[in-house]
Amino acid sequence: MPSAGKLFAQALAFGAFMLGIAYFSVLPAYEHLGADQAMIKLAFSHAGEHRHACKQLPAEELAKLPTNRRKQPDCKRERMPIVLELSLDGQQVFSGVQQATGLWKDGPSHVYQRFPVPAGTHEVAVRLRNSRRDDGGFDFEAERRIELRPGQNLVIGFQPAAGGFTFD
Repeated sequence: MPSAGKLFAQALAFGAFMLGIAYFSVLPAYEHLGADQAMIKLAFSHAGEHRHACKQLPAEELAKLPTNRRKQPDCKRERMPIVLELSLDGQQVFSGVQQATGLWKDGPSHVYQRFPVPAGTHEVAVRLRNSRRDDGGFDFEAERRIELRPGQNLVIGFQPAAGGFTFD
């Protein structure tokens, strides 16, 4: 049976440990954003076009293939990377190339970028190229005038079925 002194010392040690946890669970205060800041996030996954053009196989060549590989059109798996640009109030704040994922580079490209900005009105322009085009242009573009409140998170997503970029 432990002595009263050992029990008291053990209770004192546990109490000090619990006070330490209680202190660090509330202090020091962590601020995600400054009082006058908002956040713009680029966050989406999108698969670019196939890197090589699909082709129609002639019937005799199609017949030579195993049954499970007989499909039209015949497309290579690899996809194009996506090129993405974001401008805020006329200044480019992000430009990047997101490679396709997957072992054969046949999966979607993933984008997640965060930009803390001052709250207020901003002009946002976002552009994306996901094709084999050579002219350096973009396949999707969107420009918006946005009003951001302090602490607000604006997520810029991409949904081709909805016409391109979404601002939520």
